Amino acid sequence: MTAAPPDRGEDPRRRIPRTDDLLALPEVVDARTRLSETVLRSLVTHAQSRARSGEINPEDVTPAVRAAVASRNATILRPVLNATGVVVHTNLGRAPLPPAAVEAVVASSGYVDVELDLVSGQRAKRGTGTRQALLAAVPAAVHAAVPEGLDALVVNNGAAALVLATTALAGTGELIVSRGELVEIGAGFRLPDLITSTGTRLREVGTTNRTHQADYADAIGPQTTGLLKVHPSNFRVDGFTSSVSIAELRTLADEEAAGRGDGRPLPLIVDIGSGLLTPDPLLPDEPDLAGALTAGADVVIASGDKLLGGPQAGILLGRRRTIQRLATHPLARAVRADKLTLAALEATLTGGPSPVARSLHADPARLRERADRLAAAVGAPVVAHEGRVGGGGAPGVPLAGWAVRLPEELAPLLRTGEPAVLPRVHDGACLVDLRCIPEPDDGRLADAARAAQARLASKNSSRSPGSTGDHPDQSHGSGR
Repeated sequence: MTAAPPDRGEDPRRRIPRTDDLLALPEVVDARTRLSETVLRSLVTHAQSRARSGEINPEDVTPAVRAAVASRNATILRPVLNATGVVVHTNLGRAPLPPAAVEAVVASSGYVDVELDLVSGQRAKRGTGTRQALLAAVPAAVHAAVPEGLDALVVNNGAAALVLATTALAGTGELIVSRGELVEIGAGFRLPDLITSTGTRLREVGTTNRTHQADYADAIGPQTTGLLKVHPSNFRVDGFTSSVSIAELRTLADEEAAGRGDGRPLPLIVDIGSGLLTPDPLLPDEPDLAGALTAGADVVIASGDKLLGGPQAGILLGRRRTIQRLATHPLARAVRADKLTLAALEATLTGGPSPVARSLHADPARLRERADRLAAAVGAPVVAHEGRVGGGGAPGVPLAGWAVRLPEELAPLLRTGEPAVLPRVHDGACLVDLRCIPEPDDGRLADAARAAQARLASKNSSRSPGSTGDHPDQSHGSGR
């Protein structure tokens, strides 16, 4: 709003409401239950500053404060409708929690018996319910394959789980790993750097595309303290390739342990990454926890917020003696999971299907019906569109589906609208894929798309021809 011309007889800034009066507004007083005094004062002073600079009239300060308080939340994080077709979207927080997990987080936000036996009143093992849920989720055949018994441990993320396992089991000795499995994960972090940061030494064997059992056998020596197998994430190596299976590495580890004669085991650590509990026919090349354990891993590492569909967590599942060794290592305390994570993970395992599972296995015919309805509502065509698993899981595996094709100029308007919608911008178009949109939100998505179209139309109509220097027929695409 343009400020009114100042009265030459009076400084208009004198009409700006006092801070105390603004803080006493009923809307501000009511907001003290959800916003801190510091935040409320900052909203007040910001509105006053706008008036002092002439951006708004002094009379508009009070309405501005009311509006700012009404729209301000305690966090700047905004809920987003994921219309990209990428199920495990790292930039959007990876897996959306199942309803049961959300309820568990709320329930555990107060005092809970996370480390207490209510019957005896004594301290108890931390996260017992989550551990039991993990073990119950493993098929009976896996338990039978490990006669000594299985155990589980949860830490704060997958990288922490890998660092804990390699540090506690390999120590400062040599950990043998294939060169083709020395991967880089998100934000430029590299697994070799994470592993060696606590003193473990890596012994690389094989080549980028081919590693054989003999490569491991030739490298094993007196300094060897473990074998590591990492499932590559975010990429695939095709063509002239070979790798060594978990079962083959188990054989090598057992032979080496027997040859040493001191009863000292050679641990086999397997990082499968994305966290499938059991095989999924949709993702035939994606390893799973059950399969890795059956094949002979001492401990299997996975993330909780990828294909498992739960909260960010590092899951360590393996032989009882191995997990107990990890749980008692000093580093375990530094990376332990909090009560909210433990509650959400337990509920993910014991509750109904996760949003990740629903999105992965969405019916293409139903997706087409929903896309057709959205297309009719916004006057746009439907095109075939392949979604992706995301989060490093099943790289290159397409998820057949559909998208509504909108002009590329709508993408920033959708992202900044209410609700915020993240589409995929590709090949000069804004593609809206409903795979990861909860069906009850279809109406909100349509409203958001229509609002973005209206904003774009208003923006275009306010321009006079040639005012931007563009030729009337010039495309406003990305120029790619």
